[in-house]
Amino acid sequence: MATHPPFVTGIVPGIAAALPSAKTTSYRRGRRSEFAIWWCEIDRVLLALVLTLMAIGTVAVAAASPASARRLSTAAVKIDELHFFALHLRWQVLGLAAMFGASLLPREMARRAGIVLGFAMLAALMLVPLIGTQVNGSRRWLNLGVSLQPSEFLKPAFAIGLAWILSWRVRDPNLPVMRLSVGLMALTGALLMAQPDFGSTLLFAAVWFALMLLSGLEMRRILFAGGGGIALLVTAYIFYDNARVRIDAFLGGGTAFDQVDLAQRTLLAGGWTGSGLWLGTRKLSLPEAHTDYIFSVIGEEFGLLACMVVVLLYLAIIVRVLLRLVEEEDLFTVLAATGLTAQLGGQAFINILVNLQLFPSKGMTLPLISYGGSSTVALCLSVGFLLAITRRNPFIKGERLSGRPNERPSERMSPRANRGLK
Repeated sequence: MATHPPFVTGIVPGIAAALPSAKTTSYRRGRRSEFAIWWCEIDRVLLALVLTLMAIGTVAVAAASPASARRLSTAAVKIDELHFFALHLRWQVLGLAAMFGASLLPREMARRAGIVLGFAMLAALMLVPLIGTQVNGSRRWLNLGVSLQPSEFLKPAFAIGLAWILSWRVRDPNLPVMRLSVGLMALTGALLMAQPDFGSTLLFAAVWFALMLLSGLEMRRILFAGGGGIALLVTAYIFYDNARVRIDAFLGGGTAFDQVDLAQRTLLAGGWTGSGLWLGTRKLSLPEAHTDYIFSVIGEEFGLLACMVVVLLYLAIIVRVLLRLVEEEDLFTVLAATGLTAQLGGQAFINILVNLQLFPSKGMTLPLISYGGSSTVALCLSVGFLLAITRRNPFIKGERLSGRPNERPSERMSPRANRGLK
């Protein structure tokens, strides 16, 4: 038997150990392949629009942070002027991680994750009246080491869960989807009003009504359910003091220099081009400048033209999603994507209209722009689910979650893709 010198027998195992194994190489190729597929299927235009809004939000919070820091500082405790800006950057990093993590999910997994999240947040909402933290007269947060607002995370889960229930009609038209969807809305509304959170209840109800219309249910039933919603709204006006005060203030024009009046004055103070970053003065008297009224801060420091850009970006997101759904044949995908977009767009335009004194004050943040903890992460998670649900193979037309039982993938591909297979 041939023998090798000692230095040869020592070198060969060292080289073998230094080289990556076939299993490691295969894993890395698989990860690169998954990312390449994600990049091809993701709606990159939608992603760019969302990231642009988040970048604007970073600058806007930096502009609003000194005003809120000075307002909340006391003689004993002085808050650094960029305190909220620094915190916002941390929450944005977590939000981006949640967004990209959710967008990597296949459509079916995104649906399951949304449903599981919905059950978890409904259970958390039941705990809020019992052990929740009270702020400004409302008990909406759970203190789990980090303050968590379950209603924010319920927003994407509600749209996905409701879309899943309504999509059952495709398989069996006799299933009681109407009663189940009404029950889900009633349970969600009751838990929200127990906090109380009248503004979020209205937003959830608006998304519910939009999906009911889009799902093709009988108009008679939808109108009956809508009438019940109006009756509940009147009941809330009679028995919920905060809602009655805000609605009366809106209808009566409010009082001089209340928070909505201050927001409008701040918004118009900068003219078309704004006073410049950190040069605004009206914002110093504005409550919640970094959250509810950040749109007014943008108006003062960057001008009405910047406000117009923000509005156009929200409109572009809505239009982009609708265009993405034009050729979609799966009912769940259409309903879920529409519900998620309605929540994002509805919350944005409610906030903007409040700043313009065109809607009663709701205490609702401007999505992807306002400072927020759990709300920032939850909104980014909503966008991640939206990106996952609207993922589409560019070579497949009319993609469905599940085709006919005996249908081959090549039968659902476009002629161009079929020619490539041949």
